[in-house]
Amino acid sequence: MHAVGVIDWDRRLFDALIPLPHGTSYNAYLIRGDEKTALIETVDITKEEDLVRNLIALGVDRIDYIVANHAEQDHTGSLPMMLELFPNATVLASEKCKELLTLLLQVPAERIQAVKDGEQVALGGKTLQFFMTPWVHWPDTMVTYLPEEKILFSCDYLGSHLATSDLFATDEVTVYETAKRYYAEIMMPFRSSARSHLARVRSLQVDFIAPSHGPVYNRPAFILDAYEDWTSDAVKNEVVIPYVSMHGSTQKMVDYLCGALIRRGIRVKPYNLPYADVGEIARALVDAATVVIGTPTVLFGAHPAAVYAAYLVSALHPKTRCASIIGSYGWGGTTVNQLSEILGKMHLDIVDPVFIKGYPGEADLTALDQLADAILAKHREYGIVASQ
Repeated sequence: MHAVGVIDWDRRLFDALIPLPHGTSYNAYLIRGDEKTALIETVDITKEEDLVRNLIALGVDRIDYIVANHAEQDHTGSLPMMLELFPNATVLASEKCKELLTLLLQVPAERIQAVKDGEQVALGGKTLQFFMTPWVHWPDTMVTYLPEEKILFSCDYLGSHLATSDLFATDEVTVYETAKRYYAEIMMPFRSSARSHLARVRSLQVDFIAPSHGPVYNRPAFILDAYEDWTSDAVKNEVVIPYVSMHGSTQKMVDYLCGALIRRGIRVKPYNLPYADVGEIARALVDAATVVIGTPTVLFGAHPAAVYAAYLVSALHPKTRCASIIGSYGWGGTTVNQLSEILGKMHLDIVDPVFIKGYPGEADLTALDQLADAILAKHREYGIVASQ
């Protein structure tokens, strides 16, 4: 196996949405058999010339198969050019991926061979075997297994957005954090699917997991055990508080609630939304038992940043089990109802909000203490804090 992908050191935004503080990579792998050669994945169109240079450096003059584990353009953007350079190459993809490649990249259907779950393609002394893994994170996704070398090419599944010169995941502390963030942003909405595919991966003899982003895992248990934890139903004694404050009232409430929760032995993670990294919020939501949204009222409703935070929580659908709302208003509005409706789609335990008029006084701070007590009671109910 030869790594022929490209490191993108400078990319800082993915899908016009996801911050990339550590850059990323578009991984591609060349497999040479005795009779045929296969390219596993291609790269983003912005880096297609780098892919060509990497292939030239290896003296590649023929590619028989190009495996498209997933149709998204960061994997397949340079596929049309590869098909021009290697006119005899056949694309191997799932049936759904074949459909998407014809739609997204206008790849001729006759250049694509749809493969089924468990199907094998012989290269001569080496074999590619395909397993369907839908909804990690598109419906078309599959993984490719090279049994002779015990390598699993896992596509987006188990990956990380990390630009690094290390081929292997040697710095496990950094890789863990970036892989957890990647899981939170991309895989968490499909937590049940991500969990269900772990059994298939563990059933194979795998010495290496080679994802499409980030370094190769030469200790597969490292990332598989992490996914077992992240995709489980277990939550931790943590409260995530995304908030925004315009004139200090909500800030005062957040500060007080943080202290009240800490005094009760609960870990808090507040995020001031105008300055926060949404990826960090997503990562914090992977484990948190509770989320509390803090917001003032703007034009009779929640601050737009708070609406976005509530939508983000709902869209990512973490295993969080409890939620509440705090904040203030001047003369009225529907803030609590607005945010409750968004969060209600997750079927969370909603603790009575503390939503006050004006700047918080002593009675309001007492109400925040009562909210902290209610959250503690919920955490005891979940079995993550010992009952007293």
